[in-house]
Amino acid sequence: MTDKSLANPPLPLSSLLALTTASFIIILTEVLPAGLLPQLAASLDSSQAVMGQLISVYALGSVLAAIPLASATQGVGRRTLLLAAIGGFTIVNTVTALSTSLPLIFVARFLGGVAAGLAWAMMVGYAARMVPAAQKGKAIAIAMAGTFVGNLVGWRLTFGLLSIVAGLLMAWIMFKLPACPAEPAARRQRIASVFVMPGVRPIMGAMLLYVLAHNILYTYIAPLATLARLAPRIDFLLMLFGGTALAGLLLVGALIDRWLRQLVTASMVLFLSACVLLAVLPESATAACLAVGVWGLAFGGAATLFVTSLANAAGPGQDVAQSMMTTVWNLAIFAGGTLLQQFGPHSFSFAATAILLAALLIVWNTRRRHYWTNASAS
Repeated sequence: MTDKSLANPPLPLSSLLALTTASFIIILTEVLPAGLLPQLAASLDSSQAVMGQLISVYALGSVLAAIPLASATQGVGRRTLLLAAIGGFTIVNTVTALSTSLPLIFVARFLGGVAAGLAWAMMVGYAARMVPAAQKGKAIAIAMAGTFVGNLVGWRLTFGLLSIVAGLLMAWIMFKLPACPAEPAARRQRIASVFVMPGVRPIMGAMLLYVLAHNILYTYIAPLATLARLAPRIDFLLMLFGGTALAGLLLVGALIDRWLRQLVTASMVLFLSACVLLAVLPESATAACLAVGVWGLAFGGAATLFVTSLANAAGPGQDVAQSMMTTVWNLAIFAGGTLLQQFGPHSFSFAATAILLAALLIVWNTRRRHYWTNASAS
């Protein structure tokens, strides 16, 4: 066996794909109601507006639970924690599929969000612990791929099927994933100490702004399409976004362990270019299609880029840091969905442009710091 193969052993694909499936289940559980609002409202004798809150209450569970659970469970083995989270999804999705009680479904959704907060906080660190430092970014990219797949096909699946998949995944985890024991007491991190680590705040600030810009545009993609006379082709725009996002994710997965800082900068510049194009040519169908394609390419690997950078900055405190990231990400979703309700659709791209410029400024001012470069590349 060569020295190179010793330094870069084959990735534990079976274990990493189990984490991909877990992320797929988490994101699908979150977004599935968005594609089922008419059916949910009719069967539960309620309105689509009320059913839309099934997504909000899930996000609320994640916001409230991620940080305290990550801090409190540092002494628990990673596999045990992941099994508990996936078991929670099995239960709450079964309740959602079978219950006729709207209050019970809301409680189940909130608890699903709690399980998501627990899972997101430890899953990235789990993936990173299974591989050498030189392959950390690629491992995280594989584990996070489920978020893309979940967003792409979520509306086609049912809560009952998700419960079955979650149950099968628990067996997969038990037999295929390494135990990854808990952090010893001497190495456990406090929230306050992780928050002040060099790099944690700049990375989370840049991510907050990036996700905020994305959600401002994505939430209001229908009026943006109407401006460009593409209202009947929203399905095409979403497919275009999904296809280029997949390409972006694959590109990031292949290059992240050598070009992390450059990829972060490229993602922001591409997204910024798309926003400027939408702002300058709001009524051009060609410009809208080009902008959506570039935007998808930029966004596809963004979560992986920020997650890897934060893992670099936080080191042994990465699970606590990831819980903070989960909270910030969900807060950005809330803000992006409500910030511009009083303004016309043409203002959305201008707002996203300004926000992205601020994010790019953060990255530029900290570009020489270690957390934008993987250990293998430094």
